[in-house]
Amino acid sequence: MDMEKTLGVIKKGLVQLVSEEELSEKLREERPLRIKLGADPSAPDIHLGHTVVLNKLRRFQDLGHEVVFIIGDFTARIGDPSGRSKTRKQLSKAEVEKNAETYKEQVFKILDPNKTEIRFNSEWLDELTFADVVRLASKSTVAQMLQRDDYAKRYAAGVPISLHEFLYPLAQGYDSVFIKADVEVGGTDQTFNLLLAREIQRAYGQEPQVILTMPLLEGTDARVVDGELVGRKMSKSLGNAIGINEDPREMFGKIMSISDELMVRYYKLLFERRHAVIEDIKEKVSFDGELGGKPLMEYKKDLACEIVERFHSKDKALDALEHFTKVVSKKMVPDDIPITIVPSGSLPLVDLMHRHGLVKSKSEGGRLIRQFAVKIDGYTVLEDPSGVELKPRETKVITVDELIIQPGETKVIKVGKRRFLKVRGKA
Repeated sequence: MDMEKTLGVIKKGLVQLVSEEELSEKLREERPLRIKLGADPSAPDIHLGHTVVLNKLRRFQDLGHEVVFIIGDFTARIGDPSGRSKTRKQLSKAEVEKNAETYKEQVFKILDPNKTEIRFNSEWLDELTFADVVRLASKSTVAQMLQRDDYAKRYAAGVPISLHEFLYPLAQGYDSVFIKADVEVGGTDQTFNLLLAREIQRAYGQEPQVILTMPLLEGTDARVVDGELVGRKMSKSLGNAIGINEDPREMFGKIMSISDELMVRYYKLLFERRHAVIEDIKEKVSFDGELGGKPLMEYKKDLACEIVERFHSKDKALDALEHFTKVVSKKMVPDDIPITIVPSGSLPLVDLMHRHGLVKSKSEGGRLIRQFAVKIDGYTVLEDPSGVELKPRETKVITVDELIIQPGETKVIKVGKRRFLKVRGKA
């Protein structure tokens, strides 16, 4: 592949490249470049947002280059302040190590294991003495740090900035020094950290890395406001992420829940090689329920099937499609809900939902009940039935306080559109 085509592959979908001239010079050396990506294991799952960057790394591997995937088991204990309006909670070493183990397995769903070097940055950052940290800190200034948007906003608003937060971008920059990175790829929220790493490499006598930034994928809660797609980036901590290791049915259902406008963006960012097709769809979409004569729902099902197949299998994707059609489209109860034996008598419903994983917390369970999103045997559970108009199918009132179940009796609890629990009273 000639230089022009190589640069075309690398530049596709980028937000920023610093700089094309430097990248061209490195490529002319005709050696495998060391392409760096760092990820802090602040949560156990890699999600679809991460795959936008991982896909670009795979393109580099296809061109013959080597990826150094740094699991930030040390930096995760500091906490990345990027995009934060307050100090991030620091994780314990045990939490980080547990999450880190899952990352090693998940990245190889996208990256080529034979061209990937996995490193943990505690390997070198744990070894720094206090004198080493002082020398590292001398490579930057407070003025430089306050150029960072999130720090500047917090400083102007009088919101505390802990000194250890200034160490985060320095530590990330030292990662580039230690592994001698030629290129670093990251989301646009990492631009400050990536640029600072270039300065730190220069300070340690190294040629600065080229940086490539990729768009951030919005989470499932993004919606159109005044004609503009508005949403926060996908994040496990924000509860709007789709993990690549999630249950295939849950993954499928989450994708089906996104807005039609967001669907087009998911097609574009997650399937880089189908850019021409995606642009054609984008031009035709009218958001009135039809897309080139084909219902938008069918395009969304295609997207969901493709994503589930990519990270699981074709059989799992077809099963998820069938499950969604039965449970959501036709509002049927799944055939394969396992039966859980519970004590007969009066049971606290919210506790039961939380204990068996239908909700993440009791507060979430209460909120969903108030939103009329919990049903028992098809009847809506009500916190307060007074003043509520019920449909004919929901004339039976079930209050939130308790679930009464007789010995040998079976009931089906449904939360939202896709979560079910079948309970049977102990005889």
